[in-house]
Amino acid sequence: MIAISTALADQLRRDLLTAAGHQQTGGQVIQEWELSTVQRLYLSDGSSVICKLATSPFTGEAAVLRALNENGAAVPHLHGYTLRPQALGMLMDDLGDPIRPPTTAEAAAAAHAIHTIPPMPTLPVFGQQTLERLPEQALAALDALHRQGRFLNTATTEELLRRLEAVAGRRADGAEREPFGWCHGEFHRSSLHVSRTGCRLVDWAKAFTGPGLLDLATWFGTRNAADPAQLTRLIRAYVAAGGSTDAHSDRGGLPAAQWALGWHRVWAAWWFLTTAAAGHHQRHTDGSHTQVVHRQLHAAAQLLDAAPFGASGVHLTTAGRSL
Repeated sequence: MIAISTALADQLRRDLLTAAGHQQTGGQVIQEWELSTVQRLYLSDGSSVICKLATSPFTGEAAVLRALNENGAAVPHLHGYTLRPQALGMLMDDLGDPIRPPTTAEAAAAAHAIHTIPPMPTLPVFGQQTLERLPEQALAALDALHRQGRFLNTATTEELLRRLEAVAGRRADGAEREPFGWCHGEFHRSSLHVSRTGCRLVDWAKAFTGPGLLDLATWFGTRNAADPAQLTRLIRAYVAAGGSTDAHSDRGGLPAAQWALGWHRVWAAWWFLTTAAAGHHQRHTDGSHTQVVHRQLHAAAQLLDAAPFGASGVHLTTAGRSL
């Protein structure tokens, strides 16, 4: 991982403020993790802005925000940005503290609004063939990690990936059904900021072009057990907000909600493994990430009905319905 040093972070902030004609009088850390930090900067004129610094692989967020601003999307306004090798600094509107959590209706409306914007041509695309290759690519990343002496004792993880690889061809079918287009990639409750002036979607570092259902599945996270009935209710709200009625359609031989929850977990596990193999995570995170990847793949194998070799499929039941 190439971290942003304190000296570089200070330089990025100075460059951003100088270009914007501002002087800083104070600051407050809002969020910080190994690959990015978000601060509120207090300015000499009494106002404040948000400064976000990020390292690879999240250095493309400014281009995404700029394109969304140009399309009139409900996102923070980008005041300026600066790029260095493997580092990004941005100044954005300070939306203030959220006044409450977003509702299901607000989440559905926000997702629909984003999915209708023509995606950037430079965004990564997760279509049917790309989804189909995710388990194979995750296995290759895991093998690369093993050669680095990392992510060891993952025989069960490998077996889950091979089971998913065996069914990926038919389960990826229908990935390009509507809604398909610009996706947020981290469509969590914390990413939909509700203020007195409305809702704004923040944190665009993982944006991609792909199935909008993956965004809707992301809303519930992966820490709790997958709940297809819960996602089905969000899909109904999404259609009611103007989203494509095709969002209800089965794909890959599975109900839409089950399909989306399964592939979202495959995508998340793939992301952890490939970014770790590329050196974007430090070795001390390997233990926790190994557990996360295993949990996600175990759920994905159930949701996508990737049965153990030689066994019959696993069937989930929710709300009295076999899935």
